[in-house]
Amino acid sequence: MSAVPFRRPLLWLLLIACCVPLFQVQSQAQADDRDSGEAIVGTLGTMGSDTMAGLMLRWGEALARRHPGIRLQLQASGSASAPPALVAGTTRLGPMSRPMSEVERRAFVARHGYPPRELTVARDALVVVVHRHNPLAGLGRRELDAVFSDTQRCGAPAAIRDWQALGLDWPEGRIRLHGRNAASGTQALFRRVALCGGLFRPAINEHPGSAAVVAAVAEDPRAIGYAGLNHLTPGVKALAHRDDDGTLRAPDPEAVRRGEYALSRELYLYLNLPPGEALPPPERAFLDLVLSPAGQAIVEELGFVALPEAQRRRQRRALSLADGG
Repeated sequence: MSAVPFRRPLLWLLLIACCVPLFQVQSQAQADDRDSGEAIVGTLGTMGSDTMAGLMLRWGEALARRHPGIRLQLQASGSASAPPALVAGTTRLGPMSRPMSEVERRAFVARHGYPPRELTVARDALVVVVHRHNPLAGLGRRELDAVFSDTQRCGAPAAIRDWQALGLDWPEGRIRLHGRNAASGTQALFRRVALCGGLFRPAINEHPGSAAVVAAVAEDPRAIGYAGLNHLTPGVKALAHRDDDGTLRAPDPEAVRRGEYALSRELYLYLNLPPGEALPPPERAFLDLVLSPAGQAIVEELGFVALPEAQRRRQRRALSLADGG
């Protein structure tokens, strides 16, 4: 019975110890808001790229730690969903893994009377992937076009339908194709660059995300597909791209940063911001994070390529964000 009086104090100590980390996180976030003046409260709704979904979510988590009153709501329906949402006014931020088309820009201007603000927030690359045991080292644009398309706009003499046409004894049988669906900016870029604007073969298996493409290729020795650089797994091998002069270029971060890898691309955020108006506080806080060293560190953690310092600072100045970010 003498032990009973000590149990309740011990229980209280345990509860306090469990709550201290949470209190510290909240206190730090509140201190961040105090440092910047009044607390910022609001909801940021975004709609767009599936490729950028993980990146947007991580930025949203970091933003919530800085400003507990801001919440990010994300719909990752594909890059093609961003322009209509921006035109309709159902979102002010549209992440896209490709630039807006002229048709999409004209629709925005027709509705709002001014163009959308385009920001580059990271760099990425598409990679052509095969099964990890496939001996192929790389492919050029003509070969990619011949494998994925029947139109051969890049100049190949004929379609390539089996691995033997590429000089391989293995794997036997027809090549099985995997790629992204039509709502994806990833598909649009691959079609424009690798197929010279041609059409995909009807036999291609379309997937809603790059992770699904990589998983399908990892399970099938006869498969080939294309996906975002940050979705690679040990089950697949990324092929080098053969330039027109025969140089093989691997999709490494430095080649992507310098623009030397043919399937490199920029990742964008489109913003509905009338000319001469200041950014609303939630959007300002979000973009301040995205274009900061901390925001670009998240880019690299997730397997994308951070912006060059000069480009990052130039965009901050254009948005009237402090240079110290």
